[in-house]
Amino acid sequence: MRPRRLSAGWRRSSARASWAGDTAAALRLVDDRGAGRDRDLRRGPGVVRRRRRAGARHGVADRGHRVRSRLAPARRVGGQANHSLPRSGRRREAEAPTSDGSSRRAADAVRSGGQILVDQLALNGADLAFCLPGESFLPVLDAIYDSPIKLVSCRHEQGAANAAEAYGKLTGRPGICLVTRGPGATQAAVGVHTARQDSTPMILFAGHVPRGVQGREAWQELDYARVFGGIAKAAWHVDSAARIPEHVARAYSLALSGRPGPVVLALPEDILAETSDATDAAPVRIGQSAPRESDLAALREVLAVAERPLVVVGEGGWTQQTGEDVLAFCETNALPVACAFRCQDFVDNHSPSYAGVLGVAMDDELAARLRDADVVLAVGGRIGEVPTKRYTLLDVPSPQQALVHVHPDPGELGFVYQPDVAIVSTLPEFAKALRTLEPLEPRWNAWTQAARADYEANLRHEPMEGPVDLGEVMAFLHERLPADAIQTCGAGNFTVWAHRFAEFTQYGTQVCPRSGSMGYGIAAGVAAKLVHPDRVVVCFTGDGDFVMSSPEFATAVQYELPIVVLLVNNGMYATIRMHQERLFPGRVIGTTLESPDFPALAEAYGGYGERVERTEDFAAAFERALASGKPALLELPVDPERIS
Repeated sequence: MRPRRLSAGWRRSSARASWAGDTAAALRLVDDRGAGRDRDLRRGPGVVRRRRRAGARHGVADRGHRVRSRLAPARRVGGQANHSLPRSGRRREAEAPTSDGSSRRAADAVRSGGQILVDQLALNGADLAFCLPGESFLPVLDAIYDSPIKLVSCRHEQGAANAAEAYGKLTGRPGICLVTRGPGATQAAVGVHTARQDSTPMILFAGHVPRGVQGREAWQELDYARVFGGIAKAAWHVDSAARIPEHVARAYSLALSGRPGPVVLALPEDILAETSDATDAAPVRIGQSAPRESDLAALREVLAVAERPLVVVGEGGWTQQTGEDVLAFCETNALPVACAFRCQDFVDNHSPSYAGVLGVAMDDELAARLRDADVVLAVGGRIGEVPTKRYTLLDVPSPQQALVHVHPDPGELGFVYQPDVAIVSTLPEFAKALRTLEPLEPRWNAWTQAARADYEANLRHEPMEGPVDLGEVMAFLHERLPADAIQTCGAGNFTVWAHRFAEFTQYGTQVCPRSGSMGYGIAAGVAAKLVHPDRVVVCFTGDGDFVMSSPEFATAVQYELPIVVLLVNNGMYATIRMHQERLFPGRVIGTTLESPDFPALAEAYGGYGERVERTEDFAAAFERALASGKPALLELPVDPERIS
């Protein structure tokens, strides 16, 4: 049977929309687009010129909305013909000011669900969103077109989620990630897991099948509550366009309150096309809790009898001022302070009180200092597996040390270790209160001085055999990089050099996954350069780590983000090889890597690439990378026998 030809008023786009589950929306789509599309279907030089102009304009917009002013309405080729949804209820209509100066939509403006969602994001201060586009949430993308939100289209959902998580670390505001349903959402799960482990505020908006087919295991259907329930603070789906303001407000509140973390909100496709006169919710404000006077008195009482105290700081909810306040308290009272894994930028590493980082491959002297302490003041951290060397430095559940644990989430106090003093407080408020305490009479000056001396001794490195000495590379970067330079990394043994020999003086300059997620560093570098375009951003990666996220180097090229990638190449998955050789000596399998020509790959993406063959060549190569003005990659070959 021959297929029936479609009449002139119908197009195949309507068939696709109908198949997706919303026939009515498909018909509206054709009605709204008909006239403009018919004009574009005609041939001739005028049409070609219009298409070229449209393509050029959208090409610029895809590189970050750099040309179009946000103060002027977007000019569309063919007028309203390119819009898939009615344009009623745009931000210029029916807005009411709020007490904080932002504008909220009054109830008489009809908008699509996608527009309502984007308006809620803008009201809550979202200025950047990372996505991998999908047809399940096209109304959201269309609404972003006219919004103040900058959209960054990544190459993989993992990269988009990692970039959003890094944004949350850098700003303290929820990172926004948009992905499609099913495989799109599951591929973003690694970023959600990192946000959970690292206590980072983040919201993943994922497409969802229309309401009419839910529960049938429809195409790309996912039970979001079950799939993400164990790694997100909460996961659910929107049930109507009218309730989108409520759902988004709840997502922001959950992501920011208590222990910050990720929230997953699924968006049924038909709801995004549905219209409503919903009123915007107010911007979310998170209350701050302060320590009670009795809490501070108990803390002072414990410290008053201490002889070997140690302060440990780390994880979410931190600020630059928080670090300064905590460090001022430590210096006033000669208290040593250590940072949890990959939280080295929480306090100034040059302080005489700074004792190092409780991380992977931690200094043996610092590990012994935590084990031998008689009082531990943990400010913010969960006191997890890495800082305690697999729970061996503190006894579970009742440590021998007197433990004072401060955390904004009461559920974290006593979760593993039972504290002697449990203080529920947001960290900025607690740090501020510390500065009001009367100084102690420390008996532990020698203890603190020894801790500092051990840290400084650990900064010295022995010469490393092989083409490039990573200790010398880190020494150069220490002298060359400005104090506000941002360092990102993924996971692998190469990070040991970056963590051991890097020194930080400002919060927000170390952006690394405490979850140990490979493939994180390049996406984090993209986010860092977008948030702080005037800062130097250096991404540490390995040959195995980079291949997991190399497409995001293309994202950096597209958005003209001149990050510098330092790729350590040892020809293997070195962390796994190290444990493999320890447990099964001489039986190497599955850990050897054959890699591409990394500098050529960087240049193929449109960036700068160079292989550094000798340690003494690194400084000049680094300057060339910076001067290129492009995303740059420097490959650093190292001796495979020097795994760590």
